[in-house]
Amino acid sequence: MKTVTLAVVSILCILMMTASPVLAADTIKVGAILAVTGPASFLGAPEAKTLQMMTEEINKKGGIMGKKIDLIIKDSGASPEKALSFAKQLIEEDKVLAIIGPSTSGETMKIKNVAEEGKTILLSCAAAEVIVNPVAKYVFKTPQNDSFAVIKIFDQMKKMKISKIGVLSSNTGFGQAGKAQIEKMAPQHGLQIVANEVYDKAATDLTAEVTKVKASGAQAIVNWSIEPAQAIVIKNARQIGFKGPIFQSHGFGNIRYVQAAGPAADGVIFPAGRLLVANELPKSNKQKAVLMAYKKDYERRFKEDASTFGGHAYDAMLILTKAIEKAHSTNEEAVRNAIENLKGVVGTGGIFNFSPQDHNGLSIDSFEMLTVKKGKFVPLGK
Repeated sequence: MKTVTLAVVSILCILMMTASPVLAADTIKVGAILAVTGPASFLGAPEAKTLQMMTEEINKKGGIMGKKIDLIIKDSGASPEKALSFAKQLIEEDKVLAIIGPSTSGETMKIKNVAEEGKTILLSCAAAEVIVNPVAKYVFKTPQNDSFAVIKIFDQMKKMKISKIGVLSSNTGFGQAGKAQIEKMAPQHGLQIVANEVYDKAATDLTAEVTKVKASGAQAIVNWSIEPAQAIVIKNARQIGFKGPIFQSHGFGNIRYVQAAGPAADGVIFPAGRLLVANELPKSNKQKAVLMAYKKDYERRFKEDASTFGGHAYDAMLILTKAIEKAHSTNEEAVRNAIENLKGVVGTGGIFNFSPQDHNGLSIDSFEMLTVKKGKFVPLGK
């Protein structure tokens, strides 16, 4: 308990250091709404740390076009209501150029209309495809699309000759969006959903749900969530004797989920960006230099493994700085237009190519299929 308390205090200190008062006109005000504490802190905490690190590095080098970044981080605790209140505050009172985050899909969907109405750039760190489909003028996101994740999982299932699946999902925006994509695409890939269970995001025991999946005759489990409950799915499934493969969404990309599940996590299969296996990429890979630099800087500073979630915040700040430089302006409309036309931006999640029709900018090739082996992430097949 003492360790948790110290960690929370440390993160709150980061917020106090980065949330500065209104500064002079030679600054660029950037807001961030992140789940630093609460059930989605595995997402928001590394995102906040990443933004703090990047802001300090940018400002140390003189800022962007001579203007330093004034970063204002708000801890939503993964509450859509808090996110909405903070979004209004950042737009109306702080008058930020852009908002990075929120961490979760439910929060993002809650505030996207506020960003649109306020003509404020929103660079979400959440994954649900509905955030950018249909396209909203000022709303972008950095994680890969959930439909791409589903296709990668289904392609792997085909190789493994799986035809019957049990689906588990949390009652969150991310869980609901993933569930909808799975239900939509399963028939197209020759898959039958024989069990389909939704659980509370704060669940601490999912024995009843995985027991139903096992009884259904499912050959494999697909779980779609971002909360610590995804580790409980794995543990409970193995405890009741489920022998089939367990697939997770791209929301599994933090080694802490593996640690929480323990030995039961070995063999879990999931799609993710290449950050988690950066060391194993060939030198010719276009992302390797960026991935290794971010991983090295983050881990040296914070003494913990870098995660794909921190990477989403890294990409959001990278995209924003590239757009400001391209527009050579801090005018919201000019920067927004610049983001929409950025091409070939090498980030942690992939290589971004935005367009008026695509406010995510990543292709299905940004995903790699990974598995857990002896408590570590490795490319599937190695």
